Amino acid sequence: MTTAPAPAVRLLDRRVFAWAAWDWGSASFNAVITTFVFTVYLTSDAFTGLDPDAPGFKAAKAALSSGLGLGLAIAGVAVALIAPVVGRRSDAVGRRRRPLAVASAVVAASMIGMTFVQPAPSFFWFGVALVAIGTVAYEAGAVNYNAMLLPISTPKSIGRISAFGWASGYVGGIVLLVLLVTTLIPLGSSGVQLSALVCAIWFTVFAIPVLFAVPDDRRIATGEQLGVLATYRRLIADLVALWRNDRNLLMFLVASAVFRDGLTGVFTFGAVIAAAVFGFTFSDVLVFGVAANLVAGVSTLISGRFDDRYGPKPVIMTSLVGLVICGTIAFALQHEGRWVFWVFGLALCLFVGPAQTSSRALLGRLVPAERAGELFGLYATTGRAASFIAPAAFAAFTAIAQDQGFGILGIVLVLALGLVLMLPVKGSFSPAEGAGRALEGADHP
Repeated sequence: MTTAPAPAVRLLDRRVFAWAAWDWGSASFNAVITTFVFTVYLTSDAFTGLDPDAPGFKAAKAALSSGLGLGLAIAGVAVALIAPVVGRRSDAVGRRRRPLAVASAVVAASMIGMTFVQPAPSFFWFGVALVAIGTVAYEAGAVNYNAMLLPISTPKSIGRISAFGWASGYVGGIVLLVLLVTTLIPLGSSGVQLSALVCAIWFTVFAIPVLFAVPDDRRIATGEQLGVLATYRRLIADLVALWRNDRNLLMFLVASAVFRDGLTGVFTFGAVIAAAVFGFTFSDVLVFGVAANLVAGVSTLISGRFDDRYGPKPVIMTSLVGLVICGTIAFALQHEGRWVFWVFGLALCLFVGPAQTSSRALLGRLVPAERAGELFGLYATTGRAASFIAPAAFAAFTAIAQDQGFGILGIVLVLALGLVLMLPVKGSFSPAEGAGRALEGADHP
């Protein structure tokens, strides 16, 4: 099928703003729920059921972090299984808005459920399950959301538009965190529960614009309806085709799967580490969260211009080197006081956004519009096939050492592995080359 020519797109036109609004709204889940508030709440003292001076308290706290890591690892496996189905079915009918709407609704519902998580050990696994369900739904929605990047961008602007969306998420996180910090969160556990409800409303409101402003394009529908098992057979065939025809793209998918999992680990466990290792109070964590999103948002916006000018690989490599260095220093100096996390934690945030958005933009340069869901589904699948690595590394290092500070080392090692795997990947991708041609050799049923 011939891809319809992309219309001219200004960097900040109505469609771009509407598309980026979903990222802005998703900050309610990414920043508040999984990073700075709800996961910190789940791993707080109340869920141990022990007094801080009681024997076994430290081990109980470590067990909470390990349990959270286990839940997120299971969620990652679930995403890896469903992402290819979501992507291919969207390509088949040329519809991305409906599955994005359904996924967004499930994320919102999971956050509503969090309002019922009481600060007691018996509610811990219920809370973890809700975070896991929200994570699965968010990642499934992101397959179609990322695919929508193509019709609202051009090869010359895709880096900046991708960065604008990602930066919108960080800024949205700042606004929401400030709102919650000055209103509900000071109320304690009840405030955290009410914050989850506000997050659900926030996400719902800002997820709506993209559903109207970026219409489905039925002209790019493949018309190929596959069952679940046939979808997985096609996935294997595509991977074989990549191995035969474009190992460079396959290496990128593997490398990005690893380093993106490490990036997720930075934000997922960053607040937990700040509280447990560096002695941050809940208020300190929230203030740090605002600063972290500000730093990440600014650096991401700037990186979009470097991406469009020099290509995505230099941005990714620079970011990964910076992350490994800053993470290693934070681990080595963890007993030197809270200033260590303020300095090197914020330095980590400086590099996370650019690596994330350039990775998305790099794949966007390779994806033909009619296979966007398929390729971004493959991107999500390979990413989530590796998504157990950072949570498992954090949980394992924490459990073995009985010290959450060693969880930092686990995440750093995952980032370092992603950096090594990214080294042989060629960065000079042309928008007209790559994935579409690489998959032509697949023996599709």
